[in-house]
Amino acid sequence: MGRAWTVLIMVEQPIRVAVNGATGRMGKALCRLLADDPRFVLLRAVVSPQSASKAMPVPAGAGQALCYASGWDDAPALDVVIDFSSPAGLGAALAHCLQARVALVAGSTGYDATMDERLRTAAGRVALLRAANFSLGVAVMRRLLREAAAALPDWDVEIVEAHHRGKRDAPSGTALDLGAAVREGRGVGPDTAAYVFDRTLLGAERTHGTIGMSSIRGGDLAGEHTAMLMAAGERLELIHRTTDRAIFARGALHAAYWLSTQPPGLWNLEDVLARPRAEGG
Repeated sequence: MGRAWTVLIMVEQPIRVAVNGATGRMGKALCRLLADDPRFVLLRAVVSPQSASKAMPVPAGAGQALCYASGWDDAPALDVVIDFSSPAGLGAALAHCLQARVALVAGSTGYDATMDERLRTAAGRVALLRAANFSLGVAVMRRLLREAAAALPDWDVEIVEAHHRGKRDAPSGTALDLGAAVREGRGVGPDTAAYVFDRTLLGAERTHGTIGMSSIRGGDLAGEHTAMLMAAGERLELIHRTTDRAIFARGALHAAYWLSTQPPGLWNLEDVLARPRAEGG
């Protein structure tokens, strides 16, 4: 008699995802990518109540279409929410993630200290990843800048960022995050390493330990960030240039895929690069 063998084939189920802010620039890019990515299934596309009734259904893969939702009532079971909305939209998404124990990728910026504290507290109950920029190249640049600032503690630091004419905030959130990397590398707080945004109000001489921030706005620049570390006779530059805004959506999906198997905690893109994704989570 021959032996009977049983072969078990493990099939990874697609990650159930919602996009918050689905009619924004990033939201639209995410929905387009999700429709063709077999790792995910898009189950919820949330927009403001004013936009929900005007928007056309969003492609959801396999020839399906998904109507936009104006909130989180009756939301299906989810594994991760990707947010690129507004401070108010982020607050509503966070409340749902806490109630349903859903992981959250937070890409919204411009929120206040109260929301910052809510996110930090929420990370004790759900997996939460936030970033000012979802480019994997910028995440590597941030790590390199932190190491360079630690190795060259007495060098002057200037950060220059350039974006399209329609960008509303200056300096960019990414530039401020790069400044935070400098502070981390040198072990100083924000009060010790003061930012200088406008030198016309200061004397000509540079104050030691400050971090200069310069912003350029024009045309359709997708985003450029340059960090300069300068000493007498030499200069080190770290530069990241964006030529396709789709990199931010791809980076957010990469982060969501990784975060779906992580335990509660406050994560960032450097964690995604440094830690392997847990399989079968």
